[in-house]
Amino acid sequence: MTMNALRTLAGAVLALSLAAGAAQAQQVLFWSTQARPVEETQKMRSEVLKGFDGQVDYQVAEDGPWLTRLQAELQAGSGTIGVLGGLHGDFSTVGANLVDLSGVDLGGVKVNDTYKKLGMLGTGEQKYLPWMQATFLMAANKQALQYLPAGTDLNTITYDQLIEWTKNIAEKTGSPKFGFPAGPKGLKHRFLEGFLLPSYTGSMVTKFRSAEAETAWNKFKELWQYTNPNSTNYAFMQEPLLTGEVWVAFDHVARLADAFNQKPNDFVAFPAPAGPAGRGYMPVVAGVAIPKTSPDMDKAKALVAYMLKPETQIATLRATNFFPIVDVKLPDDMPASVKAFSPVIATMTGAPDALPALLPMGLGGLGGKFNQIYTDSFERIVLGGEDVHGVLDEQATALKAIIEQAKAPCWAPDKPSQGACPVD
Repeated sequence: MTMNALRTLAGAVLALSLAAGAAQAQQVLFWSTQARPVEETQKMRSEVLKGFDGQVDYQVAEDGPWLTRLQAELQAGSGTIGVLGGLHGDFSTVGANLVDLSGVDLGGVKVNDTYKKLGMLGTGEQKYLPWMQATFLMAANKQALQYLPAGTDLNTITYDQLIEWTKNIAEKTGSPKFGFPAGPKGLKHRFLEGFLLPSYTGSMVTKFRSAEAETAWNKFKELWQYTNPNSTNYAFMQEPLLTGEVWVAFDHVARLADAFNQKPNDFVAFPAPAGPAGRGYMPVVAGVAIPKTSPDMDKAKALVAYMLKPETQIATLRATNFFPIVDVKLPDDMPASVKAFSPVIATMTGAPDALPALLPMGLGGLGGKFNQIYTDSFERIVLGGEDVHGVLDEQATALKAIIEQAKAPCWAPDKPSQGACPVD
C-alpha cells in the first residue's frame, strides 16, 4: 500500500472515530445497578426511555463493576457516565462526588418527602433523587375484618391492635390465622430488622439489646401465640392466603402479589404496624444521581427530571415491578396487585410516623452473618422460649464483632456514625 493510500485510510479511520465520538456524545449514558434482568433492561430501553427528548444509552452492571467504573472516571476527572441509577447504598460511598440536584425542575411533581430526605445522604444537598421503590406490606382476607378491634383503622394500625386482632380471630374461629414467613427461605429477618425492632427502638443496630428491644421481642412473642404454627414452613405468604390457612399476613409485595391477582376481591392490603418509636418499614429505594464528571449536565438533569414524570414512573412500574415515588394515578389496566399495593405503599411511606429502616449497608460479605443474628434471635426467643435479655446480650456481642470487622458506619434508622456503628 502506498504512503498516500495509508494517509487516506488513516484519515478515514479518524473521521469515523470522530463521528462515533460525536454520536456517543449526543447520548446520555445511564449507568445503573437496577433492572439488570435482560427483559427488564430491554423494557427500560424500548418502553421507559423512548419518550425522552434525546438519546439514552441504558447500561447495567453488578454493584462492583458499577462502582469501579464510576470511581475510575471520578479519579480521572472526566468520563462518559451521564446519569447514575442505583440503590441508596450504592450512592452512600460516593456522595461527595455527586451533583446537587436541588435545582432540577420537576415540573410540579410531588416526590415522597421521606425518600427525598434520604437522598440528601445526611448533607444539605440533594445528592440523589428517589426514582422507584419496593417494600413489604401486610395483607388480610376480608373475612378477618369483622374481628378488628373497635376503632382500629388499618392505615394507622399499631402492633398492640394487630395482636388484639389476631387474638380475636383465633378465639372466634378456633384456630390461629396470622401468617409469618418463618420458613428457611422466608424473609423473616427483614421483618425483624426493618419493621419490628425499629418500631420499638428507632434503631436496627445501636439499640439491639436495649430495654426497648426487649419490649419488641416480648410483643412478638405475644403475636406468636396467634400465629399459624405452619408459619415455620412458609416462604411466600400468597399460598397460605389463597388456601385460607392464613387470614392476616406480612411479606414482600412480590410474595403477596399472586393472592391479589388470583382473587382480587378477597383480600385487602395495609401498612405495617406502628410501635412507640414510629412505623418502622424497610424500603428498597432506588435513586438517580449525576456524577460531577458527567459530560453534559443539562442533558443529564433533563433525564433525571424525565425519570420522575408520572408517565415515566408508570412505565417503570410495568418494566420493573418497582413502584412510583411520586403522586400518580395508575391506569385501569394495571394488575390487581399493583392497584392494591400502590396506594398502601404511598400511605405507609408518607405517614407522619413513617420510619424507614434501610437494607444493611457497608457489610460486604458479612451481610449474611448480620441477618443470621436476627434469625438466631428469633429462633431462640420466639421458638425456643429462651430469656429475652440473655439472648440479646449474647447476640449483641456477635453483632458488634461483625460490624467492627466490616467497619460499617451506621445507616438509617440509626444516626450516622464516624467509624463502625456502635452497639450499646
